[in-house]
Amino acid sequence: MQTALQPAIKTSVVACIIDSQSRILLTRRSIPPFFGQWVMPGGKIDHGESIASALQREVHEEVGLQVEPAELVDIYEHLAIGHKKDHYIILYYRARPLTLQLRINPAELSEAVWFEADQLPTLDVPPGCRQVLARLYPEMNWPRLQPPGDDADCEIPGLCPLP
Repeated sequence: MQTALQPAIKTSVVACIIDSQSRILLTRRSIPPFFGQWVMPGGKIDHGESIASALQREVHEEVGLQVEPAELVDIYEHLAIGHKKDHYIILYYRARPLTLQLRINPAELSEAVWFEADQLPTLDVPPGCRQVLARLYPEMNWPRLQPPGDDADCEIPGLCPLP
């Protein structure tokens, strides 16, 4: 029996972990999406899980840190994506690290690095991540800064040309 594809809203949470020296933690993905690109730790919110719990769980799973969630920084949204016409909502929260000993999950990441603000504009990051970094560090010169789009394929390296 064949079932019809149902549209869904998929919600993820991402941690903008900034230390006492104003450095931000970015991770290099070793799996799709965003393979090879620098992103902030995060992932999907499980049904029945609070946003704060999901953020803390995802950060611990990916980089081994304990964090304290703080304020919402931004929301990045994609509409009607893929053959199922899914709706993606990504919540970016600022977070304070409670521990600093990094322990990356090699099943998802190849590295994790604390970056200074002046290093950020030249990094290979997806458009949503770049938007959030520009909000967190507005004093930096941000090349290739675009408003969020509705095409999630452009979040995957190599599928969309650079402007």
